[in-house]
Amino acid sequence: MDNPRILAINPGSTSTKIGVFEGNNPIFLKNLSHSPEELAPFESISEQFDFRKDIILEQLHLAEIQLEQVKAIVGRGGMLKPIESGVYEVNEQMKEDLRTKKYGEHASNLGALIADALARSLPDARAFIANPICVDELCELARLSGHPLLPRKSVFHALNQKAVARAHAKSIMRAYEDLNLIVVHLGGGITVGAHQKGRVIDVNQGLDGDGPYTPERSGTLPVGDLIRLCYSGKYSEKEVLKMNKGAGGLVAYLGTNSAYEVEQRVAAGDDEARLIFEGMAYQVAKEVGAMSAVLSGEVDGILITGGVANSKWFVNKVIERVHRIAPTHVYPGEDEMRALAFNGMRVLSGETQPKVYV
Repeated sequence: MDNPRILAINPGSTSTKIGVFEGNNPIFLKNLSHSPEELAPFESISEQFDFRKDIILEQLHLAEIQLEQVKAIVGRGGMLKPIESGVYEVNEQMKEDLRTKKYGEHASNLGALIADALARSLPDARAFIANPICVDELCELARLSGHPLLPRKSVFHALNQKAVARAHAKSIMRAYEDLNLIVVHLGGGITVGAHQKGRVIDVNQGLDGDGPYTPERSGTLPVGDLIRLCYSGKYSEKEVLKMNKGAGGLVAYLGTNSAYEVEQRVAAGDDEARLIFEGMAYQVAKEVGAMSAVLSGEVDGILITGGVANSKWFVNKVIERVHRIAPTHVYPGEDEMRALAFNGMRVLSGETQPKVYV
């Protein structure tokens, strides 16, 4: 099929991103921001379904996009049960788990639901999700944490990590499934994955307190001190959770979650900013080293991606410590829309078959 049209939908907490692609080429991209006033009438994310769907249709109409030409609608995958990576066709079981918030509520839950609703209104379209954050390909050893009540879980930037890994493999004329790669996603959250022959067999749980500290997350903390802090009576549960995610990392140390701002402070001679920013790079490099051990030192490449990868100063600090492990390659930014369309195209071209969510 030559250049079929694909609609990508990525609902975030305060935004909805939409994109229309012909094959892998974007012909329309829009990032819609939603103010607190717009979202205030909705008591839950699920209640935003009609609001989000209608605004998508309005924008496509204004752009004179003919929806009848769309063959695949790929939504950002939401909070589902742990699943293997790949493209999944939206089905009733998936929609039920998302509607009932069985595995949690997040704006991305609306991606599959809206994709399905739009596909059903079209003559020849199918609805999919691709590589949601719940992708779980961990080896059994990676699940062990040190206590059976607290197993390690797989929650990471699967969509971007997998897309970058596949694009890199293609660029060197290799199959992703034949390579051992370490993929570093540098964003508001940081995840470092060990990709062994197409499977992420180990990765830090970057959402909820594991791995390097980030622009706004604390990462791994000294456990005993954290427990004593929780029972000190000085902080509520909500306050401690905020320290972990939202007010940790660069926010806690420097009062900002902007890596660009911190880099500017470093350039201006701010020694504290330099120490903290380099400390984050130091911890990222340590995590890369750990994933090298997971892969028994057999690493074909280290791929660095995400928004913070735009900081040459930061990336160079990481590369200084890891370049002897394997060749490093930098892919700045996070093109989630292209990644969604890329996975839709893989199905339409016959390169892969969609999996079934059960």
